[in-house]
Amino acid sequence: MALLTSKQAFSSSFTQQCKYDVFLSFRGEDTRNGFTSNLNGILRHNGISTFMDDELQRGEKISTELFEAIESSKISIIVFSKNYVTSTWCLDELVKILECKKKGQVVFTVFYKVDPSEVRSQKGKFGEALAKHEESFKYDMNKVQIWRAALNEAGNLSGWHYKNDLPQFTLIQEIFEGISSAKLNCSQVFVVKYPVGIDSRVEEISWCLDIKSNDVRMLVIHGLPGIGKTTIAKAIFNLIAYRFEGSSFLEGVRESSKTNDGVLQLQEALYYEILGGRNLKVHGVSKRIKVIMEKLHHKKILLILDDVDKLVQVENLLGKCNWFASGSRIIITTREKKLLSTLREDCHLIYYKVRELNEHESHELFCHMHSKETSLQKIIWSSYTNL
Repeated sequence: MALLTSKQAFSSSFTQQCKYDVFLSFRGEDTRNGFTSNLNGILRHNGISTFMDDELQRGEKISTELFEAIESSKISIIVFSKNYVTSTWCLDELVKILECKKKGQVVFTVFYKVDPSEVRSQKGKFGEALAKHEESFKYDMNKVQIWRAALNEAGNLSGWHYKNDLPQFTLIQEIFEGISSAKLNCSQVFVVKYPVGIDSRVEEISWCLDIKSNDVRMLVIHGLPGIGKTTIAKAIFNLIAYRFEGSSFLEGVRESSKTNDGVLQLQEALYYEILGGRNLKVHGVSKRIKVIMEKLHHKKILLILDDVDKLVQVENLLGKCNWFASGSRIIITTREKKLLSTLREDCHLIYYKVRELNEHESHELFCHMHSKETSLQKIIWSSYTNL
């Protein structure tokens, strides 16, 4: 399963290697001293680390340092402006960003005083600039075709279109909120030290979830206590969270739901994580359920409720579960298979029973743990003999 393999690589290593939260790709002469600098300033002021190539020397070819900066960023923002395509440097940046997108990087676009159709179809000044590039690269036309394909792909990405019809600060605030939400989605949850047997079970669940499908799916992961339900759910979260507009992993729902304050804290965490840092300002469980539904019903979300044993615990967070946006995925881990049997849901309900480790997997886990114990014993003995 190629998708799973590549995304697993992302979830396990991509975010750990990230040096920056955001890489900014832009045409200096158009926006460096205005829009892009203002955006960069707001992001940095709010604790988001950015890479803006202020100090790099520009030449005809893109530098290795810049490629490395793109690769080590969680998110890229491409600011398309009227002269963006005149720069072969910008075009090479664009191609590299889209390569990283395939590995899990989140990419946003800003169409700054240009129409997205100009980017997609290379019309107007974009078309004129590419025609000049074709003349300059007539002995390397494949390069220009790669640029054209990249522009077409980027022109179809979600983003913001600025037509000078609102204050720039308003647009920058919207971008900041989008970046804050995406940054949370890039965050990883710790899975387990020895993830033996996880891959095969995650692969099976990935098929059940079918992320490319636009329907709403609710998956119930059930099984005996200690069999690995939470571990599998965490691995799934790390694998697919970046593909949603908002995501939240709520651990220990059963225990937190024992008190009213615990329920309020769960609601607060859900709201905060999916909306990228906004706080839930209303009071009372029932009122908060209504606000959560109103604010999140238009967002494609991934929500994992871990360790649930009563339907009311789900309803305290999600109401009647009939309001989710297309493409949303809700995952619940529980010991009780029949937990949602009375729920009148408007989504595709799937049950997945976690199977026990087979003989080979059990032996592998034992070897990992025994090896660790042996190493620890050696360290203790070495310390003792050196006294």
